[in-house]
Amino acid sequence: MILECSQCGSRYEVPDSAIGPDGRTVRCANCKHSWFQSPPPLELTEPAPVTPSPVVAPEPAPEPAPLPRSLARAPEPVAAYDPFDEPAPAKRHGLRWTIAALVALVSVLLGAAALLYWKAPQVLTQLGLPIGGASTPLVFSDKNVALQARPDGSKLFIVSGKVLNPTASSQHVPDIRIRLVDAQGGEVYSWRITPSVRTLDPQASVEFNGAKVDVPSGAKNVQLSFVSELAG
Repeated sequence: MILECSQCGSRYEVPDSAIGPDGRTVRCANCKHSWFQSPPPLELTEPAPVTPSPVVAPEPAPEPAPLPRSLARAPEPVAAYDPFDEPAPAKRHGLRWTIAALVALVSVLLGAAALLYWKAPQVLTQLGLPIGGASTPLVFSDKNVALQARPDGSKLFIVSGKVLNPTASSQHVPDIRIRLVDAQGGEVYSWRITPSVRTLDPQASVEFNGAKVDVPSGAKNVQLSFVSELAG
């Protein structure tokens, strides 16, 4: 029977007994493609009547004629090749896996950098990267302090102003600490104000205000400062 490779079109002439009645896996000597070859179809013919015939010696079987060049392409000779052996294991594409791993690593690093910059500035300070804090170049402007009486008799202590970025680059805006001190400079009361924005463009400003009810009466002065994120 004739075997033809579905991948490269190479054709081979092999005896039917090599395939067997159940078929078997074969492999092309030219391109190494493997496939399952079914057995040759059985010929169902009407049996001829048996007539006695003289016993003669069998003639030698003729050698199979070579296939025409238009139907067969001779494969390159391969030393000690068995067309019915097991297919060779597929090679792993190491370069493709390496490139995919590098792309995934870069994506993770970019995502982590974005998270640290926009969502968790306190993590940067824990890693030793100072942002904001007492050393920030930001300054306060238009500071105003007022004490307002409320209808219920309580007093509302109001502090407002602006945070200005006088530099030529964007700056991180930390929390603002309001400290009320007595005549001797001792702290009487304090609280923190969270700014409405965390990043201030060059030469830009942002307003802030905070109010507390019934602050201690011993307060004489108000001090404004930026909270050091390194200290918490």
